[in-house]
Amino acid sequence: MLEVSDKAFIDRTPLFVEDNDPFAVRVPVKTVCSLPLENAIPIRTENIFDNLSFTKGKGDGYWLGPLRRSLQHISDADGKLLEAALMEQLAVKRTYPLDQKKFDRLQGTTVNRADGAVTVTVPDDETDVTSSKGKSDWESIRMQAAIAKLGEEMGFRIWLPKNDRSAVCANWKPQAGTLIDVLPLNYDNVTIATIEQIDVLWLKGRSIRRAFEVEHTTAIYSGILRMADLLALQPNMNILLHIVAPMLRQEKVFTEIRRPVFSMLEGKPLVEQCTFIAYEDLKEIMNLPHLSHLSDSIISEYEVVAVD
Repeated sequence: MLEVSDKAFIDRTPLFVEDNDPFAVRVPVKTVCSLPLENAIPIRTENIFDNLSFTKGKGDGYWLGPLRRSLQHISDADGKLLEAALMEQLAVKRTYPLDQKKFDRLQGTTVNRADGAVTVTVPDDETDVTSSKGKSDWESIRMQAAIAKLGEEMGFRIWLPKNDRSAVCANWKPQAGTLIDVLPLNYDNVTIATIEQIDVLWLKGRSIRRAFEVEHTTAIYSGILRMADLLALQPNMNILLHIVAPMLRQEKVFTEIRRPVFSMLEGKPLVEQCTFIAYEDLKEIMNLPHLSHLSDSIISEYEVVAVD
């Protein structure tokens, strides 16, 4: 917990990124409360989760929305609750056991590339549990339709794999000229065949702006492999890549894209080029007012990056 100790100032010294740091408006702060990891208060602690306005009554439901955007304001009541809990914990230092397996996974390990070290994950040999296939398939289709509709609202042309079009268009009625039949790209046949299978593409003119893979019933691999195949075939391709899946699958997605094999792609590793968007956050974006007047950069406020 930090307290602002003086006025804001401008400082362009690289701090958050190596060059041209855009976060130049900074404020001096002093530390009011700092806890070691073993004393950190879990969000699911009863007196916290059952009393914060954005978690109360949510149980296993989705509650992250109010915290996902940058500089998100929380209510004074929530702030006072958290402040009191932190200051009490600073005094008593309760210990909350860590799941060492999960912690080790978050820590990751590194492989060395010519341009520096990259954090990777070596996944456990585990079964990926999903909900019933039929229900999940339809949810995946609805998410494809939502992504397509969002892109249309923002003025993009849309590409969908031909095998998915009938089902997606039952949930989205594109305007004339929005859904394209042929990709206007000058790549070799293997690259084109790979791109054509990606779940949703947003295009401006003859270039792809964003590519989305929706993962629900699969073990996460198929969409990530398509993204990796694309980068392997065209390492200099400048496309923003996104995996869209339920929030509960975020950790699984990050475990997969941090695999060592994806860290060794020519150019940047996959972990630096592919982000995660939760179904729940996609729905929140769809409910924003005036979508047609928003830039697609709004996605950066909801996507999650797997880079440390």
